[in-house]
Amino acid sequence: MATRPVSRMLRRVLRSSVRSCSSGAPVTQPRPGEPSQSAAEELSRRRQFLREHAAPFSAFLTDGFGRHHSYLRISLTEKCNLRCQYCMPEEGVPLTPKADLLTTEEILTLARLFVKEGVDKIRLTGGEPLIRPDVVDIVAQLHRLEGLRTIGVTTNGINLARLLPQLQKAGLSAINISLDTLVPAKFEFIVRRKGFHKVMEGIHKAIELGYSPVKVNCVVMRGLNEDELLDFVALTEGLPLDVRFIEYMPFDGNKWNVKKMVSYKEMLDTLRRQWPELEKLPEEESSTAKTFRVPGFRGQLSFITSMSEHFCGTCNRLRITADGNLKVCLFGNSEVSLRDHLRAGASEEELLGIIGAAVGRKKRQHAGMFSISQMKNRPMILIGG
Repeated sequence: MATRPVSRMLRRVLRSSVRSCSSGAPVTQPRPGEPSQSAAEELSRRRQFLREHAAPFSAFLTDGFGRHHSYLRISLTEKCNLRCQYCMPEEGVPLTPKADLLTTEEILTLARLFVKEGVDKIRLTGGEPLIRPDVVDIVAQLHRLEGLRTIGVTTNGINLARLLPQLQKAGLSAINISLDTLVPAKFEFIVRRKGFHKVMEGIHKAIELGYSPVKVNCVVMRGLNEDELLDFVALTEGLPLDVRFIEYMPFDGNKWNVKKMVSYKEMLDTLRRQWPELEKLPEEESSTAKTFRVPGFRGQLSFITSMSEHFCGTCNRLRITADGNLKVCLFGNSEVSLRDHLRAGASEEELLGIIGAAVGRKKRQHAGMFSISQMKNRPMILIGG
């Protein structure tokens, strides 16, 4: 079983190193958004120290390639109040009977087990997680778990402005909001519903309540919204947003076609023609995003390059679907039912064995976009974004 990786002694060492760094000779001022050379070197030394002195990570959450899975995404529901074209078929999807979905207690039981083993970040997804009646209570219960540092939610934003004050009080610490266009009429075409102004209200409510950055997820599709890249980036001039441009990914029923996909490099070239001074920011370990900033802008922009430049080598993510299946890879079709084992009375040790076996089978990388497009997998809405 994993112990927390940073001891009191280690924290004192880190604090000491920070003080010694701050008392050194003056350094050249970095460009906006870029760490100084000495700060970057100190950060590197601290990370190396942590790697050398950290307690062993849970064997159950470590795969055959040494990847530590400290980030769990839990889908709270298969239902959604929108019908986004890249997420689900126009006719909708057959929903799992309520009796076969995880109960609130089952969700919390699994969350406790994963956190006990070293997961320090949980993101609630769906469907649309904010339509679940007890979502505020679930966040509050998760917030009580010792060792859990981040509780996030990925939402379409329709109910966000109304619920966010309660969610923040309960302990919600990170927000991703899906928004694929800044044109109201196009919004209705993409999501097949109304609601653009509610989403914008939710974004501004998150900013008002102090979330920074507020992440805005934009799936870029050729012929639909690639002409809005500049407009999205312009939002970051005065707002603390992280606009995340996501390459269009293949899932069942979303009619994926490689011709519709706009690659990261193509998007970056478009932005650099407008802002040649665009600068790359340091990446966090296990980050899925390549992050940039226009100097002087308050916010930033990122690219999620799942198709053109995968990040499988540093993947630290696991997913639990609303019906209780563990998915070790977003694009893989291998799943194991934790729900069935829970309901059969499996002990904690037995559950850990099942989880560990699934994680241990995780492949080095996904099969590539063309193979994925031919592979049988769930629609995105039934996986949990």
